[in-house]
Amino acid sequence: MAQVFNFSSGPAMLPAEVLKLAQQELRDWHGLGTSVMEISHRGKEFIQVAEEAEQDFRDLLNIPSNYKVLFCHGGGRGQFAGVPLNLLGDKTTADYVDAGYWAASAIKEAKKYCAPQIIDAKITVDGKRAVKPMRE
Repeated sequence: MAQVFNFSSGPAMLPAEVLKLAQQELRDWHGLGTSVMEISHRGKEFIQVAEEAEQDFRDLLNIPSNYKVLFCHGGGRGQFAGVPLNLLGDKTTADYVDAGYWAASAIKEAKKYCAPQIIDAKITVDGKRAVKPMRE
């Protein structure tokens, strides 16, 4: 089978070794005879997975112990509401750089919670949409 290269948004490509290990552990994770997706989220095995993931994240990003790490669902679009809801405080406006489709979606969601100040970063070059260079 030919290798397909994924450059789309969302999940990224994984190394072949990672995919092979995931395939093996899908049916028998750490010798439990079951997949990690099938174990109880209250069980000691899953608690260990969660604790290791948090520690790995803290180590990777040098997150101090007085900060909480939250694992939230929702993907990129889920953050469109989370940003104004968590960062506005008592402010009623926020700056948004409109560089295209994703920014427009974020701005649309932000309008539910504040009055976005929109900075238009789009230009047309040779009939195609582009983002202004930083110097403009």
